[in-house]
Amino acid sequence: MVRAGIIGCGNIAGVLAPVMKALSDRIDLVAAASRDVQKAEDFASRFGIRKAYGSYEELYEDEEVDLVYVATPHSHHYSIMKDALTHGKHVLCEKAFCVNASQAEEIFALAREKNLYVAEAIWTRYMPSRKMINDIIASGKIGKVRTITANLGYKILHKPRIAKPELAGGALLDIGVYPLNFALMAREGVPVSEMRGSCIETGGVDARDMIEISFADGSQAVIFADAEVVSDRMGKIYGTDGYIEVVNVNNPERISVYSSDRNPVLLESHEVTHEINGYEYELISAAECIEKGLTEDPNMPHSETLRVLRYTDALRELWGIRLADEIK
Repeated sequence: MVRAGIIGCGNIAGVLAPVMKALSDRIDLVAAASRDVQKAEDFASRFGIRKAYGSYEELYEDEEVDLVYVATPHSHHYSIMKDALTHGKHVLCEKAFCVNASQAEEIFALAREKNLYVAEAIWTRYMPSRKMINDIIASGKIGKVRTITANLGYKILHKPRIAKPELAGGALLDIGVYPLNFALMAREGVPVSEMRGSCIETGGVDARDMIEISFADGSQAVIFADAEVVSDRMGKIYGTDGYIEVVNVNNPERISVYSSDRNPVLLESHEVTHEINGYEYELISAAECIEKGLTEDPNMPHSETLRVLRYTDALRELWGIRLADEIK
């Protein structure tokens, strides 16, 4: 049994807390912390959590907490993870893991030094749909993968965590990471040879991103992320003998395989369902890793978190986007 505490009592924490409660055979949610004690108490009362803290430090010092789930804006992830690890806590942190790769490198080094588990909680990396897609590609049903397209758009630019550069806002780190990870998972094990992109900047953050990726085997991906519009969230993986269509790259709902005919024929279709809501897989994986004494999660190893952050760093450098502490 892994005893968990949540830091940050906002929307994502409100989604995670009932999942932790439903996984009571694996996870015991014992505490919640916010800088606002009333908010923490209301959150704890809402989800039947025994302890509510008005500071993060109180949670770090709670000897009953083994694992800290970080559910704050990503501008705060680095400092919270650093403090949690220093206090001997395992960490599962919402995406984007950090603002940049250098912060993540420091966190991973500290985790190794302390022999503690730390992982990025980007749920699509843990979902069964990942294996379903990879198995179809490996089966050869669509031939050799040549082109990938993926998009994700939500009307969220009005939210402070997206609109403010000091909160590490923008489309890329919040929603762009999903189509980016979708493309990278579809080409798992294939190096990226080139990446380029453009963005529309507003108020110091990227509101809309277009990214092109070339892989070492000659395949390519074109993705976009948009914080001003709602998109169809579709992902497609085109091969020489057919293609895969994925409904919702942020949370796959249906995976279909089509032939390579001029008028494609639907060959098979799979509805994707979850026992709870899809967040259970990252939590179960974290609990299993901690119980086994693992410091890295095979579903999202440190190297992959760093790889994605290095790509987003390079893109933001190209675009002249500085976020959070980078602004100083």
